[in-house]
Amino acid sequence: MTSMLTRLRLAVTDAASLRSWTVDANDGIIATAGVLEGFAGAGASDATLLTAAIVATVAGGLSLGGAKWSEEAAEREVQVRLAREEAAQLESSPEDEIAELAGYYEAKGLTDGLAREVAEQLTAQDALGAQLETEHGIREVMSFGAPIWAGVTASAAFVLGALIPLLITILVPGALEAWAILVAVAVSLVLTSIVSARTGRTGVSRTIARALTVGLGTLGVSYLVGLLIF
Repeated sequence: MTSMLTRLRLAVTDAASLRSWTVDANDGIIATAGVLEGFAGAGASDATLLTAAIVATVAGGLSLGGAKWSEEAAEREVQVRLAREEAAQLESSPEDEIAELAGYYEAKGLTDGLAREVAEQLTAQDALGAQLETEHGIREVMSFGAPIWAGVTASAAFVLGALIPLLITILVPGALEAWAILVAVAVSLVLTSIVSARTGRTGVSRTIARALTVGLGTLGVSYLVGLLIF
């Protein structure tokens, strides 16, 4: 429990994690609302809309979480394999690895002597870490639980986003439901876009414009598809 709370606290203060969560939450908002707009366009009953919202929330959350876990697990396998290969090379031919590291820094513009000195100091401090970062861009090999954490948080973010249209389906009368979902999605996308832009130091107006274009466009197309089917 302590490890989980520590991981959560670190992730909340990490800009990349916050951006990723807002993207996943936006997926939950747009995907679930899109399903509902499509069913609404087809003239579905309140019971059908509620069923569709619940199914979309559960299936979407599990799908996104599973995809994120699978992606991160595959990345971790690659990192572990590379770490083993580099460790074996360091054990069998440490001098060659130092020379390879020095060559990297020579290519960056350091003199031969300075590049060699940097390589030797980095190797003395953390030989494997130096090789992984320089050759493969890996600063730290993922822990065993990192892919699981990525899947769980992605799923949770999606569900939190999907709860917005789901709650509207439960609380708002059927006659106003489609419009209420449209307004709620627009407001939610604006808020999540502001968080994403501030953490990523990107333009707020452009981020909002992109999110609204994708979100409202998806809802509009979904509604039209529902109308055309029935």
